[in-house]
Amino acid sequence: MYTGKHARLRPLQPAFIMASTGEAVTYRELEARSNRLAHLFRQRGLKRLDHYSIFMENNSRYLEACGAGERSGLYFTCVNSYLTPGELAYILNNSQSRLLITSLAKLDVAREAMKEAPGIELCIVADGPGESERVVGLAEATAGLPDTPIDDESVGTAMLYSSGTTGRPKGILRPLPEQPPVQQLPIFDFLEKLWRYREGMIYLSPAPLYHSAPQAAVNLTIRSGGTAIIMETFDPERYLQLVEQWGITHTQLVPTMFSRMLKLPEEVRTRYDLSSLEVAIHAAAPCPAQVKEDMIKWWGPIIHEYYGATEGLGFTACDSEQWLAHRGTVGKVLFGDLHILDEDMKPCPTGTAGTVWFKTGSPFEYFNDPERTKEARSADGTMSTVGDVGYVDADGYLYLTDRATFMIISGGVNIYPQECENLLITHPKVADAAVFGVPNADLGEEVKAVIQPMSGIMPGPELEDELIAFCRQSLARQKVPRSIDFEKELPRLPTGKLYKRLLRDRYWGNKTSRIV
Repeated sequence: MYTGKHARLRPLQPAFIMASTGEAVTYRELEARSNRLAHLFRQRGLKRLDHYSIFMENNSRYLEACGAGERSGLYFTCVNSYLTPGELAYILNNSQSRLLITSLAKLDVAREAMKEAPGIELCIVADGPGESERVVGLAEATAGLPDTPIDDESVGTAMLYSSGTTGRPKGILRPLPEQPPVQQLPIFDFLEKLWRYREGMIYLSPAPLYHSAPQAAVNLTIRSGGTAIIMETFDPERYLQLVEQWGITHTQLVPTMFSRMLKLPEEVRTRYDLSSLEVAIHAAAPCPAQVKEDMIKWWGPIIHEYYGATEGLGFTACDSEQWLAHRGTVGKVLFGDLHILDEDMKPCPTGTAGTVWFKTGSPFEYFNDPERTKEARSADGTMSTVGDVGYVDADGYLYLTDRATFMIISGGVNIYPQECENLLITHPKVADAAVFGVPNADLGEEVKAVIQPMSGIMPGPELEDELIAFCRQSLARQKVPRSIDFEKELPRLPTGKLYKRLLRDRYWGNKTSRIV
């Protein structure tokens, strides 16, 4: 969120506006706030390439929490604001964060997490007072610090976390060149052109700011001299109201948001003037073909799709016309070098599904985890994968059909089932557990658990309620099974490996794609 240039060119223009309250923060004010926080980082001894974390809901202090790191050469980790204390503590420790920025709404969770994260030297409450030497209020901590840039400015960037098949999240570390923050990283130059960002644009952000896509989109809006409207939470009719109210030109959504807007009554959907929209981007989860067709009919050919992992291995994209000509595609490769390979690492014929590999378009590694970095790469180290399965058609368009890792995408949120399985198996009444995604018309997928009870334990609604409550004590709400079924015995191979596909396929029927 580098604001130096536009704080001079358009100091009184809002850099962003909070949707629910109308609170506007100008470029001049965001610049001053970011600079003061950057000075605090240096005062506390944080130097280039050090790490800190942000654990907050969408609020009016989020962008300065990122912007200060982006101009002081730091890696900042934006943490899922729904995590439990134990999950947060793991990320704080694993990222080697020295400082945590949180909010009053999340302070109780942050306090608990810090008991297990001794490396956190300081916790800053962004929107409230402090309570100790280790937990301080942002206003008091930065009072009296300069609102001008630090002397040794250099570009910083987010180090976001992506879960692995083991269920433990892993930090995605990209090389950080030593350059001034006014000069953005190459990946953002690419996205700015692709998404048609421009000076004076008005961007509507309906998603949590801890996600990589909203992070990039809001960042580019502010670098372009636009104004971002930040929704605290998504509501379908409120979203349409905001498009009309602010004359929104650009936006980015996940397919679940499309689905919820399409389910509004016709009189509600047609009540609002959406003619200002120029570009609507969607990603984070595959979009059901019928939902996308209905959105293009409603909004016109302004809908753009892209596919790319947080790791930045490669990138595909398509506009509305390309998608209509290649229904179901996630686009053509624009970044990276795509290969569809079978289990023997041999190229698959056109139209035949295999694992999606990229000759890495943007270098990355999993932070302090060489083993999992190695697992994501080919034997010769030239290609990487996140385990998606798909095929390429004769025109070079990519289609996704499955996830080799059984990752669940529910409402645009990535959920890896191993973490829940590992928890359930610790319950005294559970002999074996399988967790996977099943169809959900609204969210795309929802979390389903299938349990083999211990001998003598009666399956049924009471046990289901008990196990769901057990999961809620330790897992973020998105990871908790919505329902649990019971089997006398789960299918395991002689090697002990759970043959989960046999279970999961029962819930997907005759669908040719396992992605909704």
